[in-house]
Formats: sequence, structure tokens, C-alpha cells
Amino acid sequence: MAYVLILGIFLAILFNFVNGLNDAANSIATVIATRVLTPPQAVGMAAFFNMIGPLFFTTAVAKTIGKEIVDPSAMTVHTIFIAVLIAVVWVFISSRIGIPISTSHALVGGILGSAIAAFGIGACLWPPLESIAGVTVVFVSGGISGGIILPAIARWKGESNWREYYRMGSACGVTLAVPILLATHVFVIKGILAIVLFIFISPALGFIASYLLCLLVMRIIARSRERRIEHHFNRLQVFSAAFYSMGHGSNDAQNAMGIITAMLFSAGMLQEFRVPPWVIVVSCIAISLGTLLGGWRVVGTMAKKITHLRPYQGFSAETAGGVVLSFITTFGIPVSTTHAISGAIMGVGATQGYAAVQWSVVRRRQCTP
Repeated sequence: MAYVLILGIFLAILFNFVNGLNDAANSIATVIATRVLTPPQAVGMAAFFNMIGPLFFTTAVAKTIGKEIVDPSAMTVHTIFIAVLIAVVWVFISSRIGIPISTSHALVGGILGSAIAAFGIGACLWPPLESIAGVTVVFVSGGISGGIILPAIARWKGESNWREYYRMGSACGVTLAVPILLATHVFVIKGILAIVLFIFISPALGFIASYLLCLLVMRIIARSRERRIEHHFNRLQVFSAAFYSMGHGSNDAQNAMGIITAMLFSAGMLQEFRVPPWVIVVSCIAISLGTLLGGWRVVGTMAKKITHLRPYQGFSAETAGGVVLSFITTFGIPVSTTHAISGAIMGVGATQGYAAVQWSVVRRRQCTP
């Protein structure tokens, strides 16, 4: 048991390392694409802020990983070991061939598969039917509300094509309904249901937030000189990239924290599920070391193939992505930081028109688990 525990902890640390290796692109793609920082500068900056990010947030995501996906009794040292081993192999292979995947979802899938294999499908903490029914009602209500409000605003502004806003309004309403109710504490979701929902909500939130922020920025700088715009946003984008790196580290670094804490709790070395300080430090260092090695093939996809960015667009994408990740992390939901920043990059690209976004690349990336 002791050897399995030690090896399992090592694998969890290794998971955070390959997590940083794959997800380095999330933190630095936009700042490299706009040529604000050189690749070595961007990687160093991202590594530092990935490391300190978790220190500013709670360990709610770690608790979700360790206690709310499968029954705690099924989170044995052996099932966790298998789950992390499979996740590490999959993330490493994806990094080597340049596929930007969701490391968080890879780990969640590994935990579910390992627990089902060992204890049966009943080991998973499936959401109750009333929660699923509640989510359905929220989605329908949000879609109807958005489909009414956005066309009404467009018509009030005197736009002749206001009828075309029905579909967009419904999509925005569905996307915003759950986060709004979460923020107001009217609606509570957790565990598997929350993870599944935010597979779709997080990139859509990133898209909406960055699209609106970029439009606001464009309005502010409309009469400014090109050189002045570039000068100011070159500096601002360094801060926005650092902010996004903190959000990325705060969410993804907690994957290993949850796994290590669950193993220690299962082995009887902890009396309650509480993340020890040394686990927080080690997990942060591991993801930072992975980021330092770059993951350059993934950066190429993120920085160059989705859309072409200027500094003010990179600033908008990173700021919006950081806000979205900070919000989601507060509620303890492990999400794909890859999908969140992809949605944000799509949002700023969409301000230039539909053709500015390489939708074929987006579809291929968003379909990757």
C-alpha cells in the first residue's frame, strides 16, 4: 500500500507537470500571437503566475475532484492510481502530437472509468433527476428570455434586421442562465452535472465576455492613433496575460491537489478531506515547471490558427478568459481552461466578422475531450 501511495502521489505531481506542458498555450498564446512578449518571456511569466494563482483562491475545485465525482469509498489508492496513470499518458501523448485537450476532463474521465471498473456504475455520484429537471427549466427559460430581450433591444435601436437576433439571443440566454443563478445563489449544482454543463458553458461564456469587452475597447479607441493604441495595449496585455495565468493555475493546479488529498485520506493519513499546505505548494510548482517547458506545438495552434490578433484583442481575450475562470473556480467547478480561452479568442475574432475566425479549427478543438 505504501509503495502504491508514494507512486500515486508522484503520478499526481506528474499529471500537473504534463498539465502545464499542454496548457502552457492557454496562458501565453495570445501574448505570443500579438508579439508583445517573446516565447521565453511569455513562458517565464506564465509559469510564475500559474504557481501563485492557487494561493489566491479556495481549494473548492480540489474538493470536487476528490469527493464529488464518485463515492468517497470508491476513491481508494488503487483506483486513483489507475485514473491518474491513464490521464497522464493521454495528456502526454496529446502534447507530443500538438492536440490541445482538456486535462481536467481527462482526469475526471479517468476517475469515473476506474471507479466503475472497480465498484460498478453505482459508485459514481450521478445527479438526481430533480437537478436535471431544474437545469432543463433554467435553460428553456434562459433561451426564451434571451430570444425576446436581444431582438427587442435591436428593434429599439432601429436595426432593420432585428429579427435575425432571435437565435443569437436564445444562445446567449441559455449560456448566461446558469451562471447568473449560481452567482445569486438561487441555483446550486455540483459534481458531475456541473462539470458536464460547463464543458459547453465555459467556452460560450468566454466568447460572450470577450466579444462584449472587445467591442467596448474598440469604441474607446475608435479615434485614437494606431501607434498610441499599440503602445498602450502592449503594456496592458502583459497584465492581462498574467491575470489569465493566475486564473488558469487556480483551476488546473487543483487537479493534483484533489487527487493527492484523496489518496492521503483514503490511506488514513488525514482525518478529514482538507488539502495540506505542502500539497498546494508541490502542485503549484509542478504545473509551473510544465509550463516552463512550453508545449510549443499546442501554442502554434492556439496562437496562429484560430484567428489573427492585435494587442487590444489579446488584452480583451485574456481579461475576459481570466474573469470567466476566476468566477467558475469560486464555485469549485473543474473546467477546460483550453476551451475557455478558445471561446475568448473566438469572441474577439468575431468582432471583425464571421470570416475572421477559422471555425474548422475551432470545431476540431472543441470536439477534443
